[in-house]
Amino acid sequence: MVLGVLWGLAGLLAVRQAAAVLRLPPERRFTDLATWIGDNGVLHVRGSLYDTDRFTGTPFAGLVLKPLSRAAEQSLGIAWTFGTLLLVVALALVVARSVPEPVPRRTALLAAPVAVILTVASLPVRNTFTLGQTSIIPVLLVVLACCPPRPAQDDGPGPGILVGLAAALQPAVLLFAPLLWFTGRRRAAFAGGVTFAVCTVLAWAALPDDSWAYWVHHIAGAGLGSHPDGLANQSLHGLLLRIGLHGPAELALYALLSAAVAVIGLGRAVRYARDGQLLLATALTGCVAVAVSPTAWQHQQLWILLAVVGRVGRRRAGRLVWPLLVVLAMTLPSTVLVPPNPVLGPLGDNAPLLAALLAACAVPFLSRGAELWERPEPTPVAEPQRGRWSWVPLLGFWRRPLDRPNLLLELMLIRVGYWAYSYVRAQAPDSRSLAESHGRQILGIERFLHMDVEHAFNHFVAGTDRLADAMDYYYGTFHFIVPVSLLAFLYVRRPALYRWGRTGLAVATLLALAGFWLYPLAPPRLMPGLGFIDTANGPQDLAHPDFGALTELSNQYAAMPSLHIGWSLWCGIVIAVIAPKRWMKALGMLYPLLTFSVIIGTANHYVLDALGGVLVVACGFGIQYVLTGPGRRAPAVIPGARGESDPVAPEPVRA
Repeated sequence: MVLGVLWGLAGLLAVRQAAAVLRLPPERRFTDLATWIGDNGVLHVRGSLYDTDRFTGTPFAGLVLKPLSRAAEQSLGIAWTFGTLLLVVALALVVARSVPEPVPRRTALLAAPVAVILTVASLPVRNTFTLGQTSIIPVLLVVLACCPPRPAQDDGPGPGILVGLAAALQPAVLLFAPLLWFTGRRRAAFAGGVTFAVCTVLAWAALPDDSWAYWVHHIAGAGLGSHPDGLANQSLHGLLLRIGLHGPAELALYALLSAAVAVIGLGRAVRYARDGQLLLATALTGCVAVAVSPTAWQHQQLWILLAVVGRVGRRRAGRLVWPLLVVLAMTLPSTVLVPPNPVLGPLGDNAPLLAALLAACAVPFLSRGAELWERPEPTPVAEPQRGRWSWVPLLGFWRRPLDRPNLLLELMLIRVGYWAYSYVRAQAPDSRSLAESHGRQILGIERFLHMDVEHAFNHFVAGTDRLADAMDYYYGTFHFIVPVSLLAFLYVRRPALYRWGRTGLAVATLLALAGFWLYPLAPPRLMPGLGFIDTANGPQDLAHPDFGALTELSNQYAAMPSLHIGWSLWCGIVIAVIAPKRWMKALGMLYPLLTFSVIIGTANHYVLDALGGVLVVACGFGIQYVLTGPGRRAPAVIPGARGESDPVAPEPVRA
């Protein structure tokens, strides 16, 4: 069943990607390809291919593409799209076949659809589809050459010819010739160099002016296409230009760093190739090529994704950290990975390059002979716990881990989760008329129940300047600081309870997103003619409200349920669970009550919004309880996991 679901998902992603291209107007499809084969494309006009710097391929690539220009022009839609799709699927299947053995049967069955899913979803492949690039071809040729089914019996020139053809299309790929040489496949390495030289000479004879422009004037293509200091160029040269280095000093440092990365990366690739991990060795060499190439545009970065096959970490759960980081870096934009600020922004902007450098030079991948290769250290888990209430069914198959999760992985998941929350919240329906209609429904219900206290309390707060200012500051600040601080405390001091609290908070937030989508609601401050006062932003034109940056970034009609109450109640419950003193527990439970007064006093929510926040938190902890059982009865038997007031836990079992 899992295999069928994965293949179905792979097919859906492939169809979606093809449809995303074909539904564009013809003039917006394959923008790079159109510059080559259009009416004024460089492959049609007389003169040099590089007169406009728009063609970034080698002269050999231009020579090969010219005969295909008419056919490509006539089928600029369907044929090129599905041809590219077939190349992507072929590459994924070859990669799945090349996973280093021994491989469990289940892993072998799932490898192919997972490889297709990751490849199609990656930014390099999506960029290739959009631009009409041919960068999949060199990757496929090299993987076929360097990952043969029987490497010990394949020392002929065939693999080298494939590498040489790939290098003729993408010169940085010539780095794979040393990999073949130092792994004992010297005939193949020699054939690769000869093939590259023959293709280049043929192109030079047919296109001498273009060859001079590419290899001499532009120094192997450097300077062609977009500006080399742009974020699209994820190479060491691009990074040095972005940080402000120019001229001879930049070139000297670039040459030094490139030499160091090449020596270290190729040395590691040779070691893993001799260990039998040919796909990992290919990936590391490709990462070196991305880093040292003068320009490594997005469609040329697929090598980095192949590095997911490397095994890292001692614990079973830790094995997911490196693959997940690579997948996130290669599938999500930089603004999703890290917040766009001056401190963390550069990390996201250069995430592909950093991933390539880490893979090539730093990540300690396991060798196949290591004891932990097949038998990683088990994760301590809690024994199945009996529920507090017999009428609540517990799913006993999910054992709760008791160790502290990987910090980097948690931070990445929290960041991506918060981005998804912000995106869904912003994309939820925000029809003003529907949201105001729901607002009148809420007020009608509250009047019927005699709980419509919002108007009176809002005017009381607005009439006291200091109180209004304090509540406005509280509303915009504590909502994020307190939950994040509490999560950090749980992670450091109570890791067993961290997983319990984090799961409940995540489920509650997901349920709140469903509420935002299904029931758009105008908060009191955006209800016309009712006299509510916006204490933070002042009087507004409710047809076109202006709340600064929030107007563009946040859906103002996502008020039901109130996550200010939901997150604060979560904080109160967690404090009540972990605090050793009763007065501390009581103080923790005062926090959601104080938040309730703030959201009402600033006219940001209704009383029923607060009840909605309570409901989603109750459901979040309820679902967590059904999945993993009681959270407090099994604290981890590790330092910092158990407080003085915690009962002694049974010894964890190993799984």
